[in-house]
Formats: sequence, structure tokens, C-alpha cells
Amino acid sequence: MKHPQRRVAGGFLSQTMAPAMTKKVLLMGRSGSGKTSMRSIIFADYLARDTMRLSPTIDVEYSHVRFLGNLHLHLWDCGGQDDFYRNYLEHMRDHIFRSVELLIYVFDIESGDQGSDFSQFADVIEAVEQHSPDARVYVLVHKMDLIRDDVRNSVFSEKEASILAQAGDRLRIRCFRTSIWDETLYRAWSHIVYSLVPNTALLESHLNEYCTICGADEVVLFESTTFLVIAHATCVAHSDVHRFEKISNIIKQFKLSCRKVQAHFEGMLVQHQQLTALFENLTRSTAIMFISSDPDVMHTALIGANVAHFRGQLKNCGLIG
Repeated sequence: MKHPQRRVAGGFLSQTMAPAMTKKVLLMGRSGSGKTSMRSIIFADYLARDTMRLSPTIDVEYSHVRFLGNLHLHLWDCGGQDDFYRNYLEHMRDHIFRSVELLIYVFDIESGDQGSDFSQFADVIEAVEQHSPDARVYVLVHKMDLIRDDVRNSVFSEKEASILAQAGDRLRIRCFRTSIWDETLYRAWSHIVYSLVPNTALLESHLNEYCTICGADEVVLFESTTFLVIAHATCVAHSDVHRFEKISNIIKQFKLSCRKVQAHFEGMLVQHQQLTALFENLTRSTAIMFISSDPDVMHTALIGANVAHFRGQLKNCGLIG
């Protein structure tokens, strides 16, 4: 019997992560745009259908989210009623818009009052530019599932052009289309979180080296509570550019299903003749997905050894908690 060659990654991490940091994130948009629903799905383990029972946000709801051990997001979910926005802009301007690292602004694609939508957006952009000129802005064009498939791309492109024209060149702005009913929500929020995580370039360089040494097709690192993608390495090309967000959505739904029957989700192993995929917790705050089509590394014990070794390396260098 021929045994697979044991290839275990190791010995390539040396840099430590920065001290603990807190970053202020504003979540804004008009009432009913879907801000609280998406926040509840990403950070509070709601299913999409359960968001129907959420009440409108009153004033500002504050929440602290811990990522990767040392990164703390101070998320301000701002109620979208017109009276609240007048108060934010006229009486709480400095308090709301000072020291903002990132603004997430949500547009309802089916809003019947686009003039007011853009007017409020322009006022918010002006306030952010005044008090936090280095802030990044992510605009989520939400509820895109309500638009017919055959015109969805054109509708989004037109909306994106209008948003960027309204904002001008004053801030760094990126637009995403989203829906709570598919993987687009995870794609947008993964990009958002990725932009906030320190040392992502260093982390991805180590993942790439680890992927090559192990003979894996792909290695993906997730935040273990939200299952948002933090970093990935790909050694074998794949045609589906949205595969990570789809996996985030599937694993999160499976985890919630386990909870309903009082089972604790620790990982998942999928095997067939041409592929092995292992998903398991890597550290206290991260999970890893290891995919290989190489017969020499398609043995669970060997995959487990590589994952365990990589876990030790990352903990030792302090890259993840």
C-alpha cells in the first residue's frame, strides 16, 4: 500500500499583529431601507425570514463587535426617520460624524422618493467629509431581489452612476448590490470587514505559502461568528467568482440549523472521488476551509495535521486571536 507523502506547512511566520483597536462604523440610510435587517443577519444570527419581526430603529443603536481578537467594531445603527436625520445633522453633527472609520449607506432600490433619498445621502456625505475626511464609504443598493433578473445589472449600474455623481470625488466610495435572500449580502460585508482588518496583505501572503506547501487547491479564512471571508489563497483557478459568499451563506444557515436542535457546530467534511473539503474552527475567532483535489493530500489525517500546524503558527505570531 502506498502512503501519501506527508507535507506539513511551517516555519514562515514572524511578524506580530498591532495592539487592540476600535473602529467607528456608521450604518445609515432612510427608514425601511433594510439596515437593521442586514445587521441582524450578519452579526446577530438572524435568518432572513426572521427579520420581518424587527422594529424600526429608534435614534441610534450601538453595538460592539469583536473581530480576530484585536479588532473591535463600534457599530452605530442610525434610525432613518427624517426627524432623526435632522437631529443628527443639526444638533449631533460632531458627535455622530466625528472619528468615523467607515460609513455604510443603504439605498432601497424600490424607494418611491429618490429625490429625498439622494438629498439625505448628499447631506450625510458632506457631514462625513467635514468631520472624518479620511473615512471610506460603502453604498449598498439593497433589496435587489425585487428587481427582475434580466434587468438587474442595468438597474444597479444606473443607480451606482447616480450615487457616484451625487457624491463627486470627495470621498472613497464603493457600491455593492445586496439582498438578504442571497449571497450578495455576504459579499458586500466581507469586503467591508476586509477593509478594516489590519495586516491582510501579510495574512494572505502566508495563506498563499501555506496553500502551496500543502498542495491545496484553495484555502479560505473566515471570521468564525459571522462567517465573513477575511482572506483566501487560490492555487487552482475556479470559475465561480462568488463561491466564497455562497459558502458563507450555506455554512451560516447550517450552523443556525444545528443550534435549533441544540447541536454544537464544530466543522464540516465533504468528500467525493475528486475532492476533499474540510471546514473547521481554526482559532477562537477564525475558521478555515481547506480544499484539495490532489490524491496525496486528500487524507483527513494529513489535512488535519496541516491545519493544526498552521493554527499554531498563526497563534504564535499573533496574527489572529
